[in-house]
Amino acid sequence: MKKGLFPGSFDPFTKGHEDVVRQALLLFDHVEIGIGINESKKYLFNLEKRIAHIQNLFAGERVTVSAYNGLTISYAKTCGADFLIRGLRDSRDFSYERAIAHTNDQLSGIKSVFLLTRQEYGSINATIVREIFMNGGDIKPFVTKSELLVM
Repeated sequence: MKKGLFPGSFDPFTKGHEDVVRQALLLFDHVEIGIGINESKKYLFNLEKRIAHIQNLFAGERVTVSAYNGLTISYAKTCGADFLIRGLRDSRDFSYERAIAHTNDQLSGIKSVFLLTRQEYGSINATIVREIFMNGGDIKPFVTKSELLVM
């Protein structure tokens, strides 16, 4: 069974997040949405309400929602994730996300999968695409509404 972990603070859980999870369901047998608990931002959210809201969006689907405290990569290993699922909003995110993906892969061997909606893909310019290939990443057509980037 292939499992992907989509980690984040998800405050709030937006349509972009929902789109990423729906695309991930086409790739993985199971998707875990992991809400990272950040004690310094605890005042920003009601964790139980966020979990309930996300669970309602994916009721009856192969999605679980949980909260975790600590390092994402440690939680990925604990929950048995094969990949980390990341959303790439625009080219400004690329350097940051690439660094995280590279570090996670080096430390744990867990690869990162980036799911991009057509709108997001449109903001990734040719320079970024070349940089992805030069760093061992690959962009492949996935479905008509998204692109898949594995680093």
